[in-house]
Amino acid sequence: MSISIDVTDYVSAPKDQATLLFHDERQQANFELGVSMHIHKWDTLSIAVDNGWGGQHGEEKRDWITGVVVDLFRDNKELDVFAIHEVLFNAMEDEFEVFVEDDTTVLVAHNIVNCYRDCARQDYTKVQEMYARWQIKQANRSRNAVAHVHVEEDPENPESSDDEEDEDHTGHEHAHDDDVDMDVDEVKGPIVDEDGFTVVTKKGGRRR
Repeated sequence: MSISIDVTDYVSAPKDQATLLFHDERQQANFELGVSMHIHKWDTLSIAVDNGWGGQHGEEKRDWITGVVVDLFRDNKELDVFAIHEVLFNAMEDEFEVFVEDDTTVLVAHNIVNCYRDCARQDYTKVQEMYARWQIKQANRSRNAVAHVHVEEDPENPESSDDEEDEDHTGHEHAHDDDVDMDVDEVKGPIVDEDGFTVVTKKGGRRR
């Protein structure tokens, strides 16, 4: 089953507001958290960050992208999916040298627009669910980072443990090399959103 994303779909501020910024602190805080969660769960960007394609400051660049998207809502009275997509697309190319051709930028932009609508209704359920899942994921990553295998030294062959560690280290290096060589754009299968629907992008004319 598939869903169609209209890139001209947009949100607009009430007539008495100059921008899309929420004046209610709880609404704005949840919206900013929601933007951050959608950016963090974006697999294309996560691969780029984890493999260092943005240099040593990949995580900071990801946070910067979140801030840029939030600022779009602070500075505009109307905002559509296509405008957010353009920001995400250009950020990936400029900061990570990744040319995204799989339309995931459109899906992320679509989800952010829907997140804004949820927060406008003061419905923070999805945002808090994403945040809870992210916290669990981070906790698991922290546990995996500190876990290590202790190799006991063989009294009959004290150099064996060092050799095994060298072999393991070499294996990890090769595995890392394989990861770095992977091209995000090589995989161009169907995009599936968080509800299991295949995404079909509707690229109609932009609003004027």
